[in-house]
Amino acid sequence: MKQKWQFFALTMTAIVVADLVTKAMAVRYLRFGETRVLAGLVPLTLTFNRGAAFSISVGEASRWFFLVTSLLALAAILVFYHRTDPLHRMQRLALALISSGAVGNLIDRIRWEHGVVDFIGPINLGVMFWPVFNVADSAITCGALLLALALWRSDRAPAVETATLTDS
Repeated sequence: MKQKWQFFALTMTAIVVADLVTKAMAVRYLRFGETRVLAGLVPLTLTFNRGAAFSISVGEASRWFFLVTSLLALAAILVFYHRTDPLHRMQRLALALISSGAVGNLIDRIRWEHGVVDFIGPINLGVMFWPVFNVADSAITCGALLLALALWRSDRAPAVETATLTDS
């Protein structure tokens, strides 16, 4: 049990520190709305997002609404993590990534009213531009995809084992 929470704390620390450092660098070295290209590949554009993913907003109350929503989601994820079997490493990593990203963006919502600092992008996908995001958003997205995969695999595993046992 102790190792499980040490892993969580290590992941949380690494992601939140990376998120805070890169956001501080973006605020210091980029001008709002101006795009620079890093290494000829990655566009960097400083923006502030008061809403949620893809700038979803609930008007003037967005900051407080998403602050409370983030805290509630974090509490639910921590309970889910606590109940996760230590052997389910992929699920544990996914939940740690989602939590880390949520904390990174939550810190921005708490510390100022500008909103969450976003700076990576927009990225031209050929058919559309992927909106500007940050390290925390990446952790949440990767964690959500990993969690979906982990849950899908764990849902299928018992059926595979049962079928193998009855076929023998």
